[in-house]
Amino acid sequence: MGMSSTHLTRRTLLAGATAVALGATTVRAAAAEQAGFPRAGEVPSSGEVPQAGQVPAIWGEFVRSPFTHPQIPYVGRAGRHGGAPRFPRPRVVADVTDYGAVPDGTTDCAPAINRAIAAAGRAGGGTVTIPPGTFRIDGLIRIGDSGVVLRGAGSGRTTLYATKSLTELIGVYGSRYGGDKSAWSWAGGLIWLAPRARWDSLVAAIRSRAWPFEGWTGNKRDEWAPLTAVEPARQGSWTITVADASALHPGRLVLLRLSDDPAHTLLQHMSGGGPGPASYYWDDKTKLLSYVPYEWPVRITRVRGRRITLERPLPLDIRPEWTPRLTTHVPELTDSGVEGITLDVTETPQSPHLLDKGYNGVVLQCAYDCWVDDVTVRNVDNGFGLVAASACTLRRTRVAGRGSHHPYFCREGSHDNLIEDFTIEQRTVPAPPNTQLHGINVEGLSSHNVWSRGDMRMGTFDSHRGLPFANVRTDITVNNNGRHGGDANAGPLFGARFTHWNVRVTNGRAGLVKIDGLAPYSATVGLDTVTEFDQIDVPDFTGDLHSRLELYGTTDAVRPRNLYEAQRELPR
Repeated sequence: MGMSSTHLTRRTLLAGATAVALGATTVRAAAAEQAGFPRAGEVPSSGEVPQAGQVPAIWGEFVRSPFTHPQIPYVGRAGRHGGAPRFPRPRVVADVTDYGAVPDGTTDCAPAINRAIAAAGRAGGGTVTIPPGTFRIDGLIRIGDSGVVLRGAGSGRTTLYATKSLTELIGVYGSRYGGDKSAWSWAGGLIWLAPRARWDSLVAAIRSRAWPFEGWTGNKRDEWAPLTAVEPARQGSWTITVADASALHPGRLVLLRLSDDPAHTLLQHMSGGGPGPASYYWDDKTKLLSYVPYEWPVRITRVRGRRITLERPLPLDIRPEWTPRLTTHVPELTDSGVEGITLDVTETPQSPHLLDKGYNGVVLQCAYDCWVDDVTVRNVDNGFGLVAASACTLRRTRVAGRGSHHPYFCREGSHDNLIEDFTIEQRTVPAPPNTQLHGINVEGLSSHNVWSRGDMRMGTFDSHRGLPFANVRTDITVNNNGRHGGDANAGPLFGARFTHWNVRVTNGRAGLVKIDGLAPYSATVGLDTVTEFDQIDVPDFTGDLHSRLELYGTTDAVRPRNLYEAQRELPR
């Protein structure tokens, strides 16, 4: 497949890098132009005039070692099916009006829509259409079968008007870490994509007040079985050697499971290694430690004896002290999507911080190779969520209305996702007292996620503790007025290899955007001049952070303009 780094010659990489830096055109860039996002050289939404393009030194370094660079992660395969620019168009198998849905804005259409979705699942997949109009829903919408697509006539034409919260529909949802917090502040959606059995078990646990883990191995993290041990390998490798390949085949989705050792060398490795992470006190970070073992879902593309090729390069080293193995997991939801709708939630005041009732938007959970396209959510507590979701794409999404707690959240070990052409609108009403605005959130050992081509009229780059690592935010305009969250026992704000590339800050605030003084082995490249005010953080690790700051004080000058798209252009 030509995926190994040994197949990338230095001349080929540099030639590819030059073409990209000079503005190679992609399908994705054309789509962005159609969606109203500026092209390179145009005036960004901040109103500042772009400067002449400049190629930073770190880009040349990256293309010489794209899978192992110390500061910039390889994210060129993020998103559904490795970032495929187009979504599938499965045949239409149902229309919601045939099951009783009426676009009159008063009839509860949730049962009819869910009946149509269930029929598509029984048919083995297909598209469920929703015609133009406003459809009231007094319940949540569930997609629990793979291959099912819910498609409206466009976010400007099809509206689902939601009237109830998840607290009303399912019940009170407390935090598994105790206290009086509402877990609907970071979980669940009124449109919820999750495997049927996994969703049923989650809801049963919530209703019995046995607050669950939410990821790939069940409510108690015990729904898995070993498939094979894995021999040592290096971060960036596309192939691994296993002890026994008899249960493996191309196309199978497996979990790579890495446990930590008593010295917490796995967490140190996620932080870049060295004296700072080695001297950090990990033992009292109980919330962070509950996220371990690290679980990375990945699909197998080739089996040759005991040599296994993966569809993405390894996110971390594989070392024997971490008991590396491939395992099973709960059945995944795959190749399902939601398209072309607005979810308009009845307007209620935003709740005090961490007491959200669950007027939430769209959530993908235990989903792989799924997508959301052309969807707007309005008046939500929390907008778009990735919860133990991997290799999914959110495209042309928008959060609007009275203001949200988490406009976007990415947590519980979510990896390799792509959020592109996204908008967070300015809130339509003042924020009530004791509420909180985050922004584009990432936490809980989530890694190799990308936020690309964003228009953030409020919020911040919310690294929410829990040691997220190797994530990229690129080509984004932000009014940086949000704040990050995260409990102290969740550990560091940042792991290694965070990259912020070509970010335009409209209010001059540095917090969580300029990260060279906070994030270990990070890169801040192509950022206009900012200063620290409001929430100001200090680094979690002592000593040299080995971070990089290049083309600071420039506006839209860095080339390539979009780090994710540039990585996709490189030969593999």
